[in-house]
Amino acid sequence: MSQQTVQMGDPPLADERRRRHMRHPGLSLAVIVACQLMVVLDASVMFVALPKIQHSLHFSATGLSWVTNAYSLAFGGLLLLGGRTGDMAGRRRTFIIGIAVFTLASLFGGFSGSAAWLLTARVVQGVGAALAAPSALALIATNFEEGPERNRALGVFSATSSAGASIGLVLGGMLTDWASWRWVLFINVPVGAVVLFLAPRVLRETERHRGRLDVAGAVTVVTGMVALVYGFIRAADAGWGDGGTLAAFAGGVLLLAAFLVVEMRAERPVVPLRLFADRARSGSYLNMLLLAAAMFGMFFFIVQFLQNVLGFSPLKAGVAFLPMSGLIFVMARVSPRLIPRVGARRLILIGLPLIAVGMAWLTRLSAHSGYASGVLAPMVLFGLGAGLVFLPVTATVLAGVRREDSGAASGTLQTAQQVGGALGMAVLVSVYGTALRHGGLTHGVNVAFTVGTIFVLVALAVTAAFVRPRTS
Repeated sequence: MSQQTVQMGDPPLADERRRRHMRHPGLSLAVIVACQLMVVLDASVMFVALPKIQHSLHFSATGLSWVTNAYSLAFGGLLLLGGRTGDMAGRRRTFIIGIAVFTLASLFGGFSGSAAWLLTARVVQGVGAALAAPSALALIATNFEEGPERNRALGVFSATSSAGASIGLVLGGMLTDWASWRWVLFINVPVGAVVLFLAPRVLRETERHRGRLDVAGAVTVVTGMVALVYGFIRAADAGWGDGGTLAAFAGGVLLLAAFLVVEMRAERPVVPLRLFADRARSGSYLNMLLLAAAMFGMFFFIVQFLQNVLGFSPLKAGVAFLPMSGLIFVMARVSPRLIPRVGARRLILIGLPLIAVGMAWLTRLSAHSGYASGVLAPMVLFGLGAGLVFLPVTATVLAGVRREDSGAASGTLQTAQQVGGALGMAVLVSVYGTALRHGGLTHGVNVAFTVGTIFVLVALAVTAAFVRPRTS
């Protein structure tokens, strides 16, 4: 009798929660999508506010990149650990904790009185995002029945993710122009409060699974990447032979080596190393890392050029990105139909040259370049290429993966995107800072775009060499 009671739990309460969700499936989806939108937006909404933040909090030209890197490194480095936490503690509970952390950090960051204050808030935001984001997609599976209902929910979720970058750029420009850059952070507070109020009322909890968290793996990979990023950014100001620069690089290499050792010995590693045994999957991870490096760098430096050279307002700079973002969104809807006909590898080999040409075109920017003549056409090429590439890269990562590794495989791809963006921006900021001292802002931007073009060409070579059609 007691065993039966334990198994049944609290049926009336469970039935009430189920009935509540069935009455408001749209509300359940809105809660999940609001979380995803906040997390995706925060990677792009800050870009157009950066010049104002630099002036307000006295960031250096190279140190400014930490405003986005601090978030990306914490988010990307802890993403897989956040997913594992959701498995063990329950997805809804982890989702709510993550949103609470993210919301409080946004409030704290909005009141920033110094650069260190803002960067601390951005790190904590990344921690909250790493807890909430992996659980958001899993909650769709538990709150919507398999079939048309779940497919519709996934469609809305995917569309929100795809549109997030463009929405973030425009929203960031509106808030910065009409109010203050601080509202780029404050805007998360009312949205987060509504999500926190509704989530426990309309979302069903998932099962919990026993296990151990690979904290050592998460800590070593995050601190290792932070050390490398710091080394590149410090090199821009202090030089490549500076003792602090060399110490940062040495520490980063040692910590990442320690990460590999930890992962080989861990019972449930953050990143199962067997994922990299497949050449096509390994090549696709590297592709995503390099593409994110080029894309984040392009956002960062184009914003500087539009506002500091062409004199665009934050809002006008955000709107200036819409052609590129819109094309990424449109091509992301078209590419699923092209993959069965053309093949994932061919789509990547078509898209990457378009991105490379667009990046190379941006190396020609000068103080006399206009938006239409110098920026718009490269953005169009970048949007077309990126829209063709992202889905085939994802499909290649997930092709042939074992069922028990599917979550880790997709999570590692998101990690590569976030960490690649931070690391790539650090490299570009480093060469930009060095060139800035010798030739001014436009020369620094040109050199940064040259290195960004090299990133894309390396991705093209990786695709040609490693991403082969599977014969099985």
